[in-house]
Amino acid sequence: MTRKSEKQGKKGFFSDVRLPVAKRYVYPSARAKMFIIGGVGAVVIAALFVVNITAQQGTLISNGPLSSNHAPFGDDCATCHTPFGDVSDGQCAVCHEKYGDEVGVHTFTSHYLYRTGDFSRDVPAPNEPACSGCHTEHVGREALITQVTDTQCLACHDYDSFNKHHPEFDFAAEAIPDAANLKFSHSHHVLEVKDREDVGDVEQTCLYCHNPDPDGKNFQAIDFDRHCDACHLTTSAATPWLAVGDASAETPGVLTLETIQAQQTPGTRWSYFINPGEFQQRGETVRKRPLYHEDPWLLENLKTLRRVLYPATSLADLLKASADVEPRDAKKLYEEALATLRDYNEALRAEPDQQVQDELENIEMLLKYVDQRLRDPYSPLDETRFAVSAASLDTSITAEQAEAYHQFIDELTEPCQECHYVENATILRAQADQEVFTRAEFDHRAHIIQRRCLDCHDAIPIRELTALDAAPDSTRDHAGIQNIPTIASCQTCHSDAEAANTCITCHLFHPDKSQRGNLLLYLE
Repeated sequence: MTRKSEKQGKKGFFSDVRLPVAKRYVYPSARAKMFIIGGVGAVVIAALFVVNITAQQGTLISNGPLSSNHAPFGDDCATCHTPFGDVSDGQCAVCHEKYGDEVGVHTFTSHYLYRTGDFSRDVPAPNEPACSGCHTEHVGREALITQVTDTQCLACHDYDSFNKHHPEFDFAAEAIPDAANLKFSHSHHVLEVKDREDVGDVEQTCLYCHNPDPDGKNFQAIDFDRHCDACHLTTSAATPWLAVGDASAETPGVLTLETIQAQQTPGTRWSYFINPGEFQQRGETVRKRPLYHEDPWLLENLKTLRRVLYPATSLADLLKASADVEPRDAKKLYEEALATLRDYNEALRAEPDQQVQDELENIEMLLKYVDQRLRDPYSPLDETRFAVSAASLDTSITAEQAEAYHQFIDELTEPCQECHYVENATILRAQADQEVFTRAEFDHRAHIIQRRCLDCHDAIPIRELTALDAAPDSTRDHAGIQNIPTIASCQTCHSDAEAANTCITCHLFHPDKSQRGNLLLYLE
């Protein structure tokens, strides 16, 4: 055999073509060491990662330092992360939910309900981001993970910027009037305060009624005793002379103080403490002087007359005014009704009958249960249960009788109607404060340095109207005008070049931590 044929016999073959090739060509000996060193290095590195993850809490693969709130977990990745996985909402809930429940106060469901109390918004959308989708960690100790960026907000909300595409406020876009239920003129009262208090600056008269909270952020609710009684319902205020009658009469009339005392109906303890000298009687007529705000004698007679016209609306008797509130404020009605029932219950404590005392104990237990339910801010409440409407008018009453009763009610409430409206034998509820931005935050303290009150609140041109010699046109100044700036007013300062205009400048989407766990009662 020749040397050439011996070499060919030691060769292998490469591919299906079976071309002869030497093994040292496929596995070159010069590279063998490189493969060995690389393999050993990879094994060592992998071992280091395994040891780091299992015994050293994965510090080698951390993306960066945690925020100060989560810093205690910095050495234990498993507190938040699943092995080789992301952060799940369930892991956040372990600490942030009161009971570690997977559905609780920090879910998107509760985000929809936050601040508005509008249960129609409780409609979870598909593909909702996880907690970590908005609250980004590992960006430094000083980072505030609640400071969500616009990019994260705009992933769901389809508009470019505050200055270009932010929608107009609902009250302006939909021309929603201010449901103040009052006959009120700002310019008239500004002039009265200027004269009474000897104030030269119109701006200062605003603060006579609009008293800021201690933190300066918002204003305290308007209060009759503090802001109104210096001029209204003074000692000269009185009812007209009114016919005396009772609920069984075909023609309307008022109950005298003696009749109310004799009936001993719930809620009339006041009749034993009121001054009888405040009543004047002349034949079969009577009048009361002076009158007080929420005068108990007047309200008791109004309630008695309303029962004749609207007998099926007994829950309205537990309120001093109408149930005309926004659904989110229904709790106010229930709290007022609960307070009335407690007064009724307390008045019967002096009854010696043991059976009555036993029933009072049962009623008190029920009242405590209702009070507990009212403490849940997310408990759905129906404000319409207290409403009185024309549709509930007693059908056995003729049109003539109903008209006579309504005319008599107008006479009884004549002093009230200087400021209030009366409908369906009920005084319409006045709005003590104004809640327009239910989905946003506003801080007056941060703005008053740059702007004065009337620079922004100019829907009612108070400066112009108070300079007129004659009374202004009522269409330009009445309680139904929303004297709140529109989005265009905000955009004059909040721009890329001036004040901050990010989403979280005004919108704090996360639920109130003071109510942690309360939502669980609703979700159950």
